[in-house]
Amino acid sequence: MKPAADPNFQNLSAMRQRGDFFADQLIAEVFADDVQKANFRSFLDSLTYNHQLNQLDDFYAVKEVFAGAKKLPAWADQKLMQQGAAFFAVHATAIMNLLGLLSLPYCYAAADGAKVLDLSERIRNKPEHRLGETADFIWDVMAPDAFEPEGKAFVSILKVRLLHAAIRFYTQKSGKWNEDWGLPVNQEDMAGTNLSFSLIVVRGLRKFGLTVEYQQQQAFMHLWNVIGFLLGVDERLLPETGKEALLLEEAIRIRNFKSSAHGQSLTRSLIQYFSTVDATFPQKETMQLMRYLVGDEVADLLALPPQQAPNSTINFLKLLNNFQLFGQGNPRFAYQKQHLAFKKTRSAPAIKKMPRFNLPLSLTS
Repeated sequence: MKPAADPNFQNLSAMRQRGDFFADQLIAEVFADDVQKANFRSFLDSLTYNHQLNQLDDFYAVKEVFAGAKKLPAWADQKLMQQGAAFFAVHATAIMNLLGLLSLPYCYAAADGAKVLDLSERIRNKPEHRLGETADFIWDVMAPDAFEPEGKAFVSILKVRLLHAAIRFYTQKSGKWNEDWGLPVNQEDMAGTNLSFSLIVVRGLRKFGLTVEYQQQQAFMHLWNVIGFLLGVDERLLPETGKEALLLEEAIRIRNFKSSAHGQSLTRSLIQYFSTVDATFPQKETMQLMRYLVGDEVADLLALPPQQAPNSTINFLKLLNNFQLFGQGNPRFAYQKQHLAFKKTRSAPAIKKMPRFNLPLSLTS
């Protein structure tokens, strides 16, 4: 049984000072030597499928991060996980849109957490790579066979967990980090990010005019709790119920959301990215839709223009999203169909082989 969440989440201050002990320990060890670091990166690059984690050499086999990489938590309910993946499959296109228009801006409003992304410069200078990596991660962990031997979830989660540890390592050594901001990529920020891909996405789907039953929400959030556990998030920050999730989201938002140059810079970079990969979707419409989804309070923190998307656009979007549900009855087929469509957008020469989030072009007509 999963440890109960603190109903008042009074431990969040302490969680800002905590990272991921075993992942941080491994990164500190392998990064102490340039040759070992290069070999480590090559080894991670060679991993794609879950079954490859069954054949680790002696060095990695004894490391807790690798030894536990394929161990689901005792409280994991595989039936709920399958239901969560099926829910994603049916709504994949809408969810991938929400990733860029809602989840990421939501994260940028957490000022101190946004500093890490801004200091790394990856999201500002090469947003297509950062967003493409995030999109690939979502497709990997939400696949129908994600946790099977031929799936990719365990490997993809492991790579992100170690990436977080590497970011903590480099950020702390950069000389640009203030310890008053908490540890880079700390437990509270990781919990907030996990919510942005689960609870916040469900909110966005409902704003898109889609019906989400409570059981569907619970299954989707349970799947993300399992993913969060494997990413190294403290179990006490993985809410089991909708009420717990709402309380945790509110606590993190009150503690961390504020206006910041870092969050605003990241948001501008994100909006510019959308207009670069799809010239038919102007920045004005992107910002209006983003304001509608994140809400006025968060939109103001991110310095989005005050105009919200007109009702005609919102109503058309709701109609479009509901129309796209037709023919999505088989989750495996629905996943494959939408994943293929997504990959085609990444290979299309018209957008210079840059990934995008399948924004509905007809919204601009």
